[in-house]
Amino acid sequence: MSQEGTPLKTLIIGSGPAGYTAAIYAARADLQPVLYTGMEPGGQLTTTTEVDNFPGYPDGVDGPAMMVDLQKQAERFGTEVHIGMATAVELSNKVGGTHKVTIDNDKVLEAKTIIIATGASAKYLGLPSEQRLRGGGVSACAVCDGFFYKGQEVAIVGGGDTAAEEATYLANICKKVTMLVRKDHMRASKAMQHRVTAKENIDLRYNSEIDEVLGDQVVEGLRIVNNQTGEKDEISITGLFIAIGHKPNTDIFKDQLDMDDAGYLITEGKSTKTNRPGVFASGDVQDKEYRQAVTAAGTGCMAALDAERYLATIES
Repeated sequence: MSQEGTPLKTLIIGSGPAGYTAAIYAARADLQPVLYTGMEPGGQLTTTTEVDNFPGYPDGVDGPAMMVDLQKQAERFGTEVHIGMATAVELSNKVGGTHKVTIDNDKVLEAKTIIIATGASAKYLGLPSEQRLRGGGVSACAVCDGFFYKGQEVAIVGGGDTAAEEATYLANICKKVTMLVRKDHMRASKAMQHRVTAKENIDLRYNSEIDEVLGDQVVEGLRIVNNQTGEKDEISITGLFIAIGHKPNTDIFKDQLDMDDAGYLITEGKSTKTNRPGVFASGDVQDKEYRQAVTAAGTGCMAALDAERYLATIES
């Protein structure tokens, strides 16, 4: 940690693939990064049992184990990793200014650059059975985990573009996909709706909600209720995908950083620059299109390079 009264060169908020990759690059550039993990050390991948699509792991890797690997790599180059959550920020508008970040409502840190990698949290239904089986067949990312259910019967919840896109993706690799839409229509664009209805192995059910996810250790089925008639039905599945949206973890940056209507941070062009000098955003906190570990890691690299160039400018 920097000496009392001396601003950190680089403070990283968040510890998923974006945060740790930013830390690796920042540490190698002698930016002496200090990283605070946030509420969920390792990010969303710590809730994923197996990661099969991240380069460098030919046999796949357990999500939490992968995050430990990334942390060790960041620490090997000198990153200081601390458990703690950023609870307030005071971001400077001035080039070369110092930013202030409060950790756990208690400790105030100052930094010349900040890399935000706080991610986005998947929205879940909130059912006890759903939460109990997260990692045991319940997933919020079909692209991440759908491969493990190849040739099997699965279900997906949601009626927007993301749900439609993931349903068609699953339909290409799974035997059958039951798509549950809470209303009597889909919110997805007409083009995406046509993709869904064109797939013969998608069973599209309107006015349908999950009453309970069935299974002890892994998902074995669903009890579905028709919210108009109250009629219940049970189906057998091995995987359940929740596609009702994500919430970017950006509340503490409101009124200081530019965001879109959904709360995702807006970055400048192809860079990770925000509207405040020396503040950069990477990973799912600014990416609602791809939301993959490898793309998050890529923008983490970009943020560290942007921070390095910014510091070189103000220190020259």
